[in-house]
Amino acid sequence: MAQAHEEKKLKLYSNWGSSCSFRIRIALNLKGLEYQYIPVNLLKGEQFTPEFQKLNPIGYVPVLVDDEIIVSDSLAIFMYLEEKYPQHPLLPSDLQKKAINFQAANIVCSSIQPLQNLAVLKYIEEKVSPDEKIPWVKFHIEKGFEALEKLLKGHAGRYATGDEVFMADLFLAPQIYVGIKRFDVDMAKFPLLSRLNEAYSELPQFQNAMPENQPDAPSA
Repeated sequence: MAQAHEEKKLKLYSNWGSSCSFRIRIALNLKGLEYQYIPVNLLKGEQFTPEFQKLNPIGYVPVLVDDEIIVSDSLAIFMYLEEKYPQHPLLPSDLQKKAINFQAANIVCSSIQPLQNLAVLKYIEEKVSPDEKIPWVKFHIEKGFEALEKLLKGHAGRYATGDEVFMADLFLAPQIYVGIKRFDVDMAKFPLLSRLNEAYSELPQFQNAMPENQPDAPSA
């Protein structure tokens, strides 16, 4: 659970609205790891300060600090946590199921999320047209969601790859949330993902990680 002010061994540089940060908040919650939440205001450009870029030269959240170890990028942080803190494994032992988890997570973090990134949307607004931002994002989210529906068909149970929560779920939940809340994606076209989203809404570890529940959320 996040601790905004109390000093903890683990420190997470996060932003309330970042889906990449959202993934790692879920992972930390599922593993039962307490951490200090350090907010980074992306709209104010705090990710570009010299102090933050010492942690992550490309200037993205999240960043995890574990004593002397600094890890940036949500995929790298996930893999680090899985090895360093093996309690509540988030990768299945079955090789095929593990591969499906890697594929689903990669669709989200390589083929969807980068194309809705704040910097990309700002570039489209300035170089193309403000009217093209939302159609651009919805096209790429829906393309990715269509692929995920096909990939997970035959593998999904209560969750993405069976009846236990694994890596794919941690990447799917934030992306579905962003698709619905920020870009008004019609989830009726994606019945499997809609069902998974309902299952995630029942898990306290996911709910605690929700953007609106973070210390730096506008209503917090």
